[in-house]
Amino acid sequence: MVLRPYQNLAADFLYERDRAMILAPVGAGKTAITLTAMRDMLAAGEVQRFLVVAPKRVAVSVWPAEAKLWAPELSLSVVIGTPTQRVKALQANVQVVVATYDNLQWLAEQPLHFDGVVFDELTRLKNPSGKRFKALIKVLDAMRIRWGLTGSFTSNGLEDVFGQCKVIDQSLLGRAKGAFLQQYFHCINRDFGEWTPATGALEQVMERIKPATFVLEAGSYADKLPPLHTVVLTCDLGDRGPYDDMKKKFVAEFATTIAIAVNAGVVTGKLQQMASGFVYTDAGTVFFDDAKFELLDDLLTENQHANTIIVYQYKAELAELLRRYPRASTLDEPEAIDRWNAGQIELLLVHPKSAGHGLNLQHGGSKIVFLSLPWSLELFEQTIGRLHRSGQKHDVWCYVLMANKTVDEKIYAALHDKKSLSEMAMEALK
Repeated sequence: MVLRPYQNLAADFLYERDRAMILAPVGAGKTAITLTAMRDMLAAGEVQRFLVVAPKRVAVSVWPAEAKLWAPELSLSVVIGTPTQRVKALQANVQVVVATYDNLQWLAEQPLHFDGVVFDELTRLKNPSGKRFKALIKVLDAMRIRWGLTGSFTSNGLEDVFGQCKVIDQSLLGRAKGAFLQQYFHCINRDFGEWTPATGALEQVMERIKPATFVLEAGSYADKLPPLHTVVLTCDLGDRGPYDDMKKKFVAEFATTIAIAVNAGVVTGKLQQMASGFVYTDAGTVFFDDAKFELLDDLLTENQHANTIIVYQYKAELAELLRRYPRASTLDEPEAIDRWNAGQIELLLVHPKSAGHGLNLQHGGSKIVFLSLPWSLELFEQTIGRLHRSGQKHDVWCYVLMANKTVDEKIYAALHDKKSLSEMAMEALK
């Protein structure tokens, strides 16, 4: 396997720096880039042993597979399973140990012998007050080499940048988030800790971190990918009564039960459920409208049942999808990824948190449908990127299903606002 020119530049960037971040859209080959740099660092004796921290599915499915392709000479173990199994994998005589973010607190309590660490999907550490972050920061001093990989650096705002930079190098933006906020933000609600970036803050922050950051320019690889087409399909709820009642009164009554939202925060989730025609109640799930599912059925029929990924948010949506489409599969099934890529699965049902990072699904199809949307721009873009990535040979069609005059429209608008910020941040770093 041979890296493309832009990937070689990125690998060299990592090799030449103890503390560095790679910012690249999904499908640009961040894992291959990093494995190449790791291999060269280990061969040169610059690092004795690497720790890789990644989302669970990426740690289990992606890193071992990619290592065989790009650095087959490296020995690797994955820290997963029971505490005994995890200890055995951690203590294995290997050059690379891959662990999961879920096990970070446990990991920080173990004897660690690493002088290099890679954080795959660095945005998992954007919250410096989180338990994972606090556990990790205590054991970082011994790790001279620290690299971070992400495709969604500012996915939910400029505040996200601080925690990610602190994990890599505290000299980039300082040690204290409070000082960072005071320097680059205005407080708009002190009681709720709400801040808004000051004028010019984005450019100033990006300029500070630029020396430690490699941005893969779109022109370097976009021409290698087929086009991405995003199509919004809308429908009207057949029965708006329950939705409108929930929106106005925080209550929706049905024949056998009642749905109640205890506060404004809960009502948003209830409205998102109801945009898909159902709602969770204390007595169970109530389906009251099938407009969006009928829209999905029309779309699948029109596409002549081409292999399609369907993205859901709620277990009730998953249950209804499985009821309507018994032939559908989920990522939890044995060898689902291999069967999808072999063209053996017509409908693959995924949740963004399970399929949002690292998985290579570009060989099994080129169509993806969001039955409902995540609020996270990172998860939205990363999920699309499972198909729209290097190796995809067809135009990728992304369909977003939305119920008119519902919270669906607000979620989609919010994703576009966040995308604008992300694009400005990437541009400032180039």
